[in-house]
Amino acid sequence: MSAGAAARQAHSLEQVEHRPWPLPARRWTLGQTWEDMLFAHWRVRLEDVRTHVPDALEVESYDGSAWLGITPFRLTGLRARGMLPLPGLSSFLELNVRTYVRAADGKPGVWLLGIDASSRLAAGLSRRLARLPYTHARMSLERYGGWIEVECARVGDPARVFSGRYRGDGEVFRARPGSLEWFLTERYCLYSTNARGALLRAENHHGPWALQRAEAELELTTIAPIELNGTPLCHFSSRQDAVLWPLEVLRAS
Repeated sequence: MSAGAAARQAHSLEQVEHRPWPLPARRWTLGQTWEDMLFAHWRVRLEDVRTHVPDALEVESYDGSAWLGITPFRLTGLRARGMLPLPGLSSFLELNVRTYVRAADGKPGVWLLGIDASSRLAAGLSRRLARLPYTHARMSLERYGGWIEVECARVGDPARVFSGRYRGDGEVFRARPGSLEWFLTERYCLYSTNARGALLRAENHHGPWALQRAEAELELTTIAPIELNGTPLCHFSSRQDAVLWPLEVLRAS
């Protein structure tokens, strides 16, 4: 299975016509697979998101709103390029809180307001080495009676929790370019900042998302730093294989 995951990740580079810009010229360095992912999205006020995003990035909107997403999933097949996943180190649970941004050069991407991981080691290394907002959390992601039940409680911050259950509902589809589903899911880089406040970007690549509408019953959503109201728009994807490039500093224009 480890060799199969590595092969799928590498083979994702054979399909590039859906990308909004060409693959990076540099060599990718990490492979990983995302399983049983929920995309839960809420409309939020742009000014509420703006305070959590550096001035160097534009907060993107769709239909007049900024959007905030919560995405729990199981990360598997984590490996360095040229290596197979290491047993016991290559799989853990993760939950991202994200919004959507654009850099001055026009590239749209993801800004992560928080990343919770069930692996203390992965959270610590990623926070120090990749300058990403990882936090260790107590997490579970289990299948019961056709549903996927998720629990996430941030260690040291008991008010930051997420819980509920979800399942795919309906036919699998690919998002149409320009649609809301495309805006929310087809993102090929993320942004961060370093200790000096310089803007960083990490590119990624994967095939087009195979999505389903999702039925979700969410009980607690205080993992987000913004109060979330209303019924979220939810999608499900059973698996996505990806490769990632390291963060690079963006030079001011």
